[in-house]
Amino acid sequence: MNRLRSRLHRRQLTALAAGTLLTAGVAFAAPASAAAATATATRATQTPLVVNARWGGHCTYDRLVIDLQGYVPQVTVTPVSQLVYDGSGKPVPLAGKFFLEVGLSPAAGHDDAGRNVYQGPRLQKIYLSKLKGIALTGDYEGHVTFGAAFDTPPVHSTTVLHAPERLVLDIAHPNVC
Repeated sequence: MNRLRSRLHRRQLTALAAGTLLTAGVAFAAPASAAAATATATRATQTPLVVNARWGGHCTYDRLVIDLQGYVPQVTVTPVSQLVYDGSGKPVPLAGKFFLEVGLSPAAGHDDAGRNVYQGPRLQKIYLSKLKGIALTGDYEGHVTFGAAFDTPPVHSTTVLHAPERLVLDIAHPNVC
């Protein structure tokens, strides 16, 4: 009887140990796939954060770069007759005759606690060949907007770059080099 109990006890321990090892093996294998799934789910559900805007002049184009944390959301670039601040509708005090409104949605310049994460300029005169100024014109209800000012009609193109995530707006002009 003791032998039978002993044998049964050994089988139970063996089964328990095998189950533990199998579970541990799955747990060790799971993090990579689980991390990838979590990153994909986070990317798809978490609102990207707009953290900076910067610019630079080049021989044949001026460039505006909007830096993001997360992913680059849907972008619209629209010519407008005047730049206004979202919400108030007040005119943006940027000199220029031509304007582009750049919208990112979904996006935010603040975190979930309402703390500002955008570190770039809110209103900035710029003295490049084409680009004469930029302004952060809105950060409201999952939509961030910027305005860009020009003296002549802008011919532009947009590009999305990764690692780090950023939106690039290039404004063509004659070679100045």
